[in-house]
Amino acid sequence: MKSLAVLRVVAVVHAVALCLQPVLAGVYLNGSGTAVRIHEPIGLAVVFLCLGQLLIATIWWRTGGRALALGLTAAMLAGEVLQVAMGYTRNLLLHIPVGITLVGTGLAVAVWVCRPATRRTEKVAA
Repeated sequence: MKSLAVLRVVAVVHAVALCLQPVLAGVYLNGSGTAVRIHEPIGLAVVFLCLGQLLIATIWWRTGGRALALGLTAAMLAGEVLQVAMGYTRNLLLHIPVGITLVGTGLAVAVWVCRPATRRTEKVAA
């Protein structure tokens, strides 16, 4: 049960960090060089947040939670690694649509794990 609470916190922080990235990119395109210098470390932090989320989702799944959180987080991690690689190579053809997909998925996962119905899917230990 406690793993779900931790998963909720990490998923929300992860989603907020993901949502901050396109804002910083827009500020950079508007002429602020500082925004791109902030965009890079937050992008790397997003990957580490996803690694933590993957660990917590695994613990939650092993204690009776849904495997969907684990699967979605693993897919997001793969997408985030691709995203960082495309950012460093300045391949915007992939960087932008992958980023949009990650923001949507991150928000969906955060909303899903925070729903009260998610708690009811856990197995109760006898």
